Parts: sequence; structure tokens; C-alpha cells
Amino acid sequence: MNLFSRLFELVLRWSRHPKAPWYLGGLSFAESSFFPIPPDVMLMPMVVAQPDKAWRFATITTVTSVLGGLAGFLIGMLAIDAIMPLLQELGYWDAYERSQLWFKEWGFWAVLAAGFSPIPYKIFTIAAGAMGMPVIPFFFASLAGRASRFYLVAGLLSWGGPRVEVTLRRYVDAVGWMVVVLIIVGYFVVRS
Repeated sequence: MNLFSRLFELVLRWSRHPKAPWYLGGLSFAESSFFPIPPDVMLMPMVVAQPDKAWRFATITTVTSVLGGLAGFLIGMLAIDAIMPLLQELGYWDAYERSQLWFKEWGFWAVLAAGFSPIPYKIFTIAAGAMGMPVIPFFFASLAGRASRFYLVAGLLSWGGPRVEVTLRRYVDAVGWMVVVLIIVGYFVVRS
């Protein structure tokens, strides 16, 4: 079944759209404060489609993600009581509580790790605001973590050049189905 191949082709076409950088910025901002889809899903095909613009796309993603992180920080600082039920309903409550423990122990380093890793960064931005982390260290940790992640992704994909697109086309369906299986297995492992 070539479901992922068709999706890959569609995403590549979208990534070449003249307004794609605006969409990338919007997605990056939203993901850092409330939206569940990481900007990598748009950054990666944009770099594959236009490797000569890799650094520009990484910069857009980093800047708007950090600005979104500041919005998440404000949400935590000003509205944590209002969004607690939403965090619980969307299944983020355990991650939120865990992020609070990380802040108590590691502070700046917890934000930096969340900014770089696939850990839900939005949870850390909200928790940082709710726990009263000073905004300057939060900003620099976010900037360092997000820039490291997005420039690494853009750099690796642009370095791979056109052969990355060829390789992705060849294996995208197999990788896509493996990810689906891993998500399902992960769900049952965590649930038990």
C-alpha cells in the first residue's frame, strides 16, 4: 500500500508553494505553545524540495518557535488555572507534572533539552511560565535548544542533497508503516 508515498508527494508539492515559509512559521509558533504537530514535518520536506534555502527555513522555524515558546510561557504564567482541565483532557497532564519535577531539578537545562528533543516542548514552555522561571534564561535555553534541533535537521537534509529525496521516495512507505506499528506498540507498552 503506497499511502505514505502519496502523502510524501503531496507534502513536497506543498513545500514548494510560495507561501510555504509563512505556513512553516505559523506551524512553528503554534507548536511551541499549543499545537500537537511538530514543525519538522514541514521543515524537512521544504529542505528536501529546496536545499539551497535550508538555512533560511531553519531560521524561520527557530525564530517563530522561540516566539511561540514565549507565548506558551505567558499562557503558563497568566492562565495555568484555566488550561489545567485542557491539559488533562488532551493527555498532557502527566507530561506537565513531569516537566515541573524537571524544572525543580534542572531548570535551564530542562528547557534546553525539551527544545532540542522530541519531548513536547509546549508543555515545558507552559510549565516554565507557571513555575515562574525567569524569562531571560528561558529565552536563551529555548533559543539554544530549538536552533540546535532545526539547524541540525536542515543541515543534514541539505547536505544529503537530491539523493535524500530519492532515498525517501524509495523507503517512505516502509518507514511510514514501521512508525505506525511503533506508535501502536508504544501506546500499549505505556498503557500497561
